[in-house]
Amino acid sequence: MGRQRLVVKIGSSSLTTKQGALSMEKVSLFVEAIARLKQEGHEVIMISSGAVAAGFGAIGYPTRPITIQGKQAAAAVGQGLLMQAYIEQFTNYGLTPAQLLLTRQDFSDQTRYGNAYSTLTELLKRGAIPIINENDSISIEELTFGDNDMLSALVSGLIHARTLCLMTDVNGLYDANPQTNPQAKKIHFIPQLTDDLMNIAGESGSKVGTGGMKSKISAAKTALSLGVNVFIGKGNYPAMFTDILSGKGDGTYIGSFTHEAVMPMTKQWIALHSKTTAYLTVDQGAATALLSRGKSLLPVGIKQIEGTFNKGEVIGVLNEKHELIGKGKAAMTFDELISYQKTQQETRENEKQKQPVVIHRNEWVPEEKEKMKQ
Repeated sequence: MGRQRLVVKIGSSSLTTKQGALSMEKVSLFVEAIARLKQEGHEVIMISSGAVAAGFGAIGYPTRPITIQGKQAAAAVGQGLLMQAYIEQFTNYGLTPAQLLLTRQDFSDQTRYGNAYSTLTELLKRGAIPIINENDSISIEELTFGDNDMLSALVSGLIHARTLCLMTDVNGLYDANPQTNPQAKKIHFIPQLTDDLMNIAGESGSKVGTGGMKSKISAAKTALSLGVNVFIGKGNYPAMFTDILSGKGDGTYIGSFTHEAVMPMTKQWIALHSKTTAYLTVDQGAATALLSRGKSLLPVGIKQIEGTFNKGEVIGVLNEKHELIGKGKAAMTFDELISYQKTQQETRENEKQKQPVVIHRNEWVPEEKEKMKQ
């Protein structure tokens, strides 16, 4: 087992008591397990839930609040309690935790996205343990990831992790709901995800968490698309992560578990976080060049333009059936493209003259369904 960079996502149910309070015993156990990984030379990033669960009791809620205001207030208290617990426990092993609170906006803005990468990279270089959570105290629906499962998948791709461990209170994925079907069998290994598996996954079985198995499968699908392998399961002993990395974890392994190339950060941002400002319809030749030959998009292949765009903005590309085949950063403005096309129509030399690039291949990302066909 070689040294690697991995992301560990710990769900609320794995950190709290049945009553919803933060369990110092569980926190201590996970910290010891992660400290072992550090001692073995691995780099670890934690995505830790538990802020709301840790905080609601401290401000007088008898159970987990259901209103947005209640959850955000509980998170404001609980995030501090959660980090205090981690600081106290990691100090026992001479390790320094670092807190990062993120929202969807931090990913959709490319500058902030790059800043998050730089900060995480520097923290790992310094031997710290980044502990990331969504900024629940201020997040609103359009700014959220939905749950920390998807956040962990996006972070694992961002920092080029080899493995994402989604720790929960269920020991993996089953072929039926084990809570209602005693004949359900656990699936130990899945080389790739299919849509059928989404139908198998159930909803959250915990009163203190937000992400069920369906959420984890969705997050795993995103992680796999970014070149990150995934483990979904549970553990409650100090060597749990060492066992997971050696193939002996109590859960389901998803992916090839080979060291595959991770999608570059710029392409990750284009594929998952950018906003599309316009659409270009291209002919079959241009579509083939983009999808199968690794070529850039040139003006000659463009049949129709919908919307306007500036240089550096992300534009979608449609085939002749008006299906989205991918998107990429514009290497020229809308006005420059129109001007060039007009000039070519007047001179009728568009096949003879070297053409400018509309989308460079290094800033182009095919749609996932198209990548699967190749």
